[in-house]
Amino acid sequence: MLSIFLFFLGFLPLLLGARLLVDGASSLADRYGVPQIVIGLTIVAFGTSAPELVVNVAAALNGETALVLGNVLGSNIFNILGILGVSALIMPLVIRANTTWIEIPLVFLAGGVLWLFSQDALLEGRSYSEVSRIDGAVLLAFFIIFLVYNIRLSHSETSKEELSIHRRNNGVNILFILAGLTGLAIGGRLIVHSAVQVAETLGVSERIIGLTIVSIGTSLPELATSVVAALRKNTDIAVGNIVGSNIFNIFLILGLSALLQPVPLLSGSGIDLLVNLGSSFLLFIFVFTGPGRKLHRWEGLLFVLLYGGYMVFLLFN
Repeated sequence: MLSIFLFFLGFLPLLLGARLLVDGASSLADRYGVPQIVIGLTIVAFGTSAPELVVNVAAALNGETALVLGNVLGSNIFNILGILGVSALIMPLVIRANTTWIEIPLVFLAGGVLWLFSQDALLEGRSYSEVSRIDGAVLLAFFIIFLVYNIRLSHSETSKEELSIHRRNNGVNILFILAGLTGLAIGGRLIVHSAVQVAETLGVSERIIGLTIVSIGTSLPELATSVVAALRKNTDIAVGNIVGSNIFNIFLILGLSALLQPVPLLSGSGIDLLVNLGSSFLLFIFVFTGPGRKLHRWEGLLFVLLYGGYMVFLLFN
């Protein structure tokens, strides 16, 4: 019971830390004239992905690699099928040109690259498959390319959609950032240590814990950001937040985790990789088909139903 209590307690400083980090960094960037779409695709995406980053780095350092892969895949699947699905049900999501032609294909590419990197047994005839340290370095290289793209975007962006940013002086911004990082460190440590004990207590694998409770809990910032943006009809922010976070999750978070500790492919993970790739492919198809570049309500409903089906499959298998 103590492990379960500490596990859920860990989300409090983790999510509060992420919120403080986003608020402080966004305000600081806005004071220096960084375009808001770049804030959404980098700072907000990094801040909302910070829980996954902290949990994964802590898990990798502790050798809990089942949590590493499960958290990344679970978060990406929840982001697309769960969060975008709910957001599209609230308000059909109109998607801007750069997101359509560059970022969404990049999400699909990230899923494809991850699947390819995890097929050592199939492609090389090994007795095992893993995301190796070399694979992690390649993923980080992709992340650097994504950052360069965002820097170039900052010089040409003309979007008029606005983020809700509370402008504060630099001293308060730095204080928020430091407090946020502290909360992330405390929460991440609590969650990783408790998750292993919870898995042992409930008799389920760490992979399942990572794909369900941990991934949904660490994705709550993305859920809040996208749902609020959809309610305010800032649909580009709702989509950009998820797209940016998914790119961060694979290229940065999994890349850094694999660099610290190779991540083996466990029994059942092949299905999770295909679900991740399939959800990215569905998003890609939905955006490029039908009238306009948008995610319609019926497509959002399909996403939500697919996510519910995936959760049922995990729990019964």
